[in-house]
Amino acid sequence: MSGLRAPSNYTEEPPRHPSLIVNSQEPFNAEPPRSALIASYVTPVDLFYKRNHGPIPVLDDIERYRVSICGLVEKPLELSMADIRKLPKHIVTATLQCAGNRRTAMSKVKAVKGVGWDVSAIGNAIWGGPKLADVLELVGISKLTSVSPLGGKHVEFVSVDMCKEEKGGPYKGSIPLIQATNSEAEVLLAYEMNGEPLNRDHGYPLRVIVPGVIGARSVKWLSSINIIENECQGFFMQRDYKMFPPTVNWENIDWSTRRPQMDFPVQSVICSLEEENTVKPGKIVVHGYAASGGGRGIERVDVSFDGGKTWVEAIRYQKSGIPYVADDISSDKWAWVLFKAEADVSHTTEIVAKAVDISANVQPENVEVIWNLRGILNTSWHRVHIHVQHPDL
Repeated sequence: MSGLRAPSNYTEEPPRHPSLIVNSQEPFNAEPPRSALIASYVTPVDLFYKRNHGPIPVLDDIERYRVSICGLVEKPLELSMADIRKLPKHIVTATLQCAGNRRTAMSKVKAVKGVGWDVSAIGNAIWGGPKLADVLELVGISKLTSVSPLGGKHVEFVSVDMCKEEKGGPYKGSIPLIQATNSEAEVLLAYEMNGEPLNRDHGYPLRVIVPGVIGARSVKWLSSINIIENECQGFFMQRDYKMFPPTVNWENIDWSTRRPQMDFPVQSVICSLEEENTVKPGKIVVHGYAASGGGRGIERVDVSFDGGKTWVEAIRYQKSGIPYVADDISSDKWAWVLFKAEADVSHTTEIVAKAVDISANVQPENVEVIWNLRGILNTSWHRVHIHVQHPDL
């Protein structure tokens, strides 16, 4: 048995926080208000964005649940949750971000296809479960292996989740074997989120967490792990989540010319203000988040209170009482950084944020230059408008 399949009846919806902004009902996709993201370094489970490609599976017979490890391995294996819980448990704080985060802003330039996310298709959580590198050793694949003894070069994750893009088949994705077998990459088979068992929205009973990589590769409701020669040929690896130039449209697109997107680029967003704000003259304090893929820390967040003419450097922080230093052992390398900046504002203006990671990657100034037909990876400078209302003299 490769894993417990979802029943045909999906009518039972999980309970959800009333403040979630629902972007689509079927499949269910929702994000919290942006202000909720900066309320805490670790995002509460009920306020963590919900991203689904099909109906949410019900896997309540945990005794029958199995994950198979198969493909190009000498000793295929099936693991129960009891087997998985016996393995050394690793904890990692990692931010997940949908590749479509901030898509609505990109669609204002020119229409794109996809769920209309605002700025909150992102969240930071503490994940618990065995490292994938430890699990793969059970089937004879050593740490830091790029090619398995039988010629496997990629690890494919197959979900219980069925979706129309796969013609009713399961959602799936893959990562290179060298990443999966690298303990430092901290890829997990996670059964805990923020110290509690995963809930249904987030992949109960078991999901993959691939830190530093777009959320699409952190497959939920895991059914099987396949060691394969070439990367996964599923829809969401080959015909979606790829970055094209602005010149490509639906008439001339050739999906085979681009690699599947993995790491997400450097990103920052102001969360304490909406897109349009009316305020009185005086001090304005802005808060937001910044994150970069691949474990690259945030070196700087620049905030402009005059539309990008002059800049101040924001204060960056993660955990209270512990100074954030990019690349330091005390900082969470896979997690976002929160920031704060303030200035006096006396007239109508635009407040802008841009982040710089430790590799000196910086967000592009304008969304037009990174526009793409699927509306992914909008990491342009984040801008909010301030209308200053002077009291009557």
